[in-house]
Amino acid sequence: MKEPSLAPLALSGLEPEDLAGLIPDEPAFRGTQIFQWIHRGVSGFQDMTDLPKSLRETLNIRYSLHGSRAVEALRDQDGTVKYRFLLSDGCSVEAVILTDEQGRKTACLSTQAGCAMGCAFCRTGAMGFKRNLTSGEIIDQFSHGLTTGGPISNIVFMGMGEPFLNEEALYKAIRILTHPAGPALSARRITVSSCGIAPAIRRFACLAPGALLAVSVPTAVEEKRQRIMPGASRYPLEEVKAAMKAHQAATGDRITVETVLFGGFNTSEEDGEALLSFIRGLQVVVNLIPFNPFEGTTFREPSQQEIETLAGLLHREGIPVTRRYRRGRGILGACGQLAT
Repeated sequence: MKEPSLAPLALSGLEPEDLAGLIPDEPAFRGTQIFQWIHRGVSGFQDMTDLPKSLRETLNIRYSLHGSRAVEALRDQDGTVKYRFLLSDGCSVEAVILTDEQGRKTACLSTQAGCAMGCAFCRTGAMGFKRNLTSGEIIDQFSHGLTTGGPISNIVFMGMGEPFLNEEALYKAIRILTHPAGPALSARRITVSSCGIAPAIRRFACLAPGALLAVSVPTAVEEKRQRIMPGASRYPLEEVKAAMKAHQAATGDRITVETVLFGGFNTSEEDGEALLSFIRGLQVVVNLIPFNPFEGTTFREPSQQEIETLAGLLHREGIPVTRRYRRGRGILGACGQLAT
């Protein structure tokens, strides 16, 4: 889908060379200066004090800094903050800032308004697909979290939408986030989560060097996966695994396998054996995520015993296991709960 035009053009999603191209009569270094100011969090062009006054006036007339604005912030008692952003065409998206026990902040960013994958366990999937976000609309989520909540240590593209169905904007946003004249984040602190878009997984290492990959595999029983992840079932697990192997061969990186657990659905010994068979031959860490309920769902949370049983099976096979903290549930900001 073609990215929507913004009027006036928002500059937050542009790289220094893009910005320089907007002002061809100015020296090329002006593009880098504008880029630096944007990512210092200035409130307007008038604050870009090392630019000529005439240029600041021209920029103010022709362009805007951001193409979206935060219109709501919800704070959970565990420190999680969920923001709702209003986009230029009236669509809205949500993003979340998570804080761990050491005070480090992780920004969970969205790449689409809605989602076309239709995963049965996800509120975003129930929305349907509205449109792709621009790179600027993705960056605005990070920038707002930074200016209102302080330094952000990590970024996970695990918010609304399937990141690999909006590759152009995703990779431009990653280039901006890692640019030394901008936020200057290490690519190793950025994780992209996919429901299993195999061709894009194969491209990932080349297009986002250093960034980390996570793949959602709530069940490795193909029939069950097709039932609860209809959009992802276009790429069978065999094809997804082959793409993950190719990515691993190119990078040497360990891949995170995200497994959402549903009570009475994917926590049996048979399910565990199927998951083990899928990850055999891969270097992975399995992130067990207890299902976060929402209104209208037919799934239920797993019992502690179900979680322990599956974790124990993985541990006995020497598979590293982590468990997702249930942060943000009080504001519908946990995994699978974002929707507008």
